[in-house]
Amino acid sequence: MPDLNDELRDLADEAARHARPLPVADVIRQGDRRHQPAVTLWPLRRARKPRRATQARPGRRWPGWVAPLAAAAAVIAVVAGTAAVSSAIHGRRAAAGASPADRVIAYVVDSESGTVTPIRTATNTPLPPINTGDNSDTIAITPDGKTVYVANYVYRGGTVTPIRTATNTALRPIKTGRTPAAIAITPDGKTAYVANFDSGTVTPIRTAANTALPPIKTGSDPVTIAITPDGKTAYVANNGSGTVTPIRTATNKALRPIKVGPHPDAIAITPDGGTVYVANDIHAGTVTPIRTATNKALPPIKTGYDSAAIAITPDGKTAYVVNLGLYPKIPGTVTPIQTATNTALPPINIGGLSANIAITPDGKTVYVPAGGVVTPIRTATNTPLPPINVGGISAGIAITPDGKTAYVANMLSGKVTPIRTATNTPLPPIKTGLRPIAIAIAP
Repeated sequence: MPDLNDELRDLADEAARHARPLPVADVIRQGDRRHQPAVTLWPLRRARKPRRATQARPGRRWPGWVAPLAAAAAVIAVVAGTAAVSSAIHGRRAAAGASPADRVIAYVVDSESGTVTPIRTATNTPLPPINTGDNSDTIAITPDGKTVYVANYVYRGGTVTPIRTATNTALRPIKTGRTPAAIAITPDGKTAYVANFDSGTVTPIRTAANTALPPIKTGSDPVTIAITPDGKTAYVANNGSGTVTPIRTATNKALRPIKVGPHPDAIAITPDGGTVYVANDIHAGTVTPIRTATNKALPPIKTGYDSAAIAITPDGKTAYVVNLGLYPKIPGTVTPIQTATNTALPPINIGGLSANIAITPDGKTVYVPAGGVVTPIRTATNTPLPPINVGGISAGIAITPDGKTAYVANMLSGKVTPIRTATNTPLPPIKTGLRPIAIAIAP
């Protein structure tokens, strides 16, 4: 059934745009970036059948028949710590004795309705949705947890909507370039960098005043960003150019682009900031390491068909690369890479199509959504455990800071499924919006 196969792959592609590596609170924390921003687009130059349900916007490379959804990320929701988010979302302050776990909020982006739905993770109850803008997709949270930034692509333009987490109110949208595809925030929380896919630029935003600075020219189709743990350099993957552009954050100046593989789509940075790993998709099936000290690309590492996402364990010893595959002939796999030697280990079969990944805070388990299931992988042995049924088409995954619960967005069912990581059992799904596509968690 070639039509069905194409549609399944299109759906997986759509999910892949957002499900960038979502390791752990400390891993994803802006002050210790170990992967590219969790949520990033996947607007790749692929031949696709015309849309059959809704009309694609000019300049947007939307695959398949699914209505425009929106990273990733990825890797990829961004998890950032804060004590500010609490029951103040209802206009009340949290009880003085409330534990940190009681204040953890998951923010779920719904591209179809242009909203963000907060979920109180202590009770798995959704709160009133927040209107953000036309086709909201990418999301990031400041290190102090006080502000959520949501990118909205609109016809011939794009904006980023800030949300105050203390009250869950949206502020005035900030104008960026066309088709904002990824957001990354510096460790000090002072600047958010927005990759504009159709403009070929990155827009810096001063978070104190929520004002956009002059755009920085990069390469063709910038699709994702990662920032080094010291905050000195942002690395931007240019999907159309096959390059990565370093940006000095002190001056917002772009450096000479680094040639990598065709269609780079995901980035992860080791905890020590020494190496950037770039996943190259579209049949390349490679990962290109870059030494940050010299900005030189090392020999590519062969992974699998259509590498789409990457995450690095908290100890920095292993990078896990999701290979989308080609259903049904080529199954989705995960390739571990030993970072000390840049050696690829045998691929781990996850069965279906996937471009999402998350790692628990203790680094012991990798979670990979593929279709309607999530496959846990034990990092000690790199063996897959029995798949967890979550239903729908998984589009984003995030794990709470305590590592006890993973949240998986199902973009066809309009629900988010919590998973208890201790037992790998799914809990009752939570209704959010029409097309939940990305998740960020802030305690």
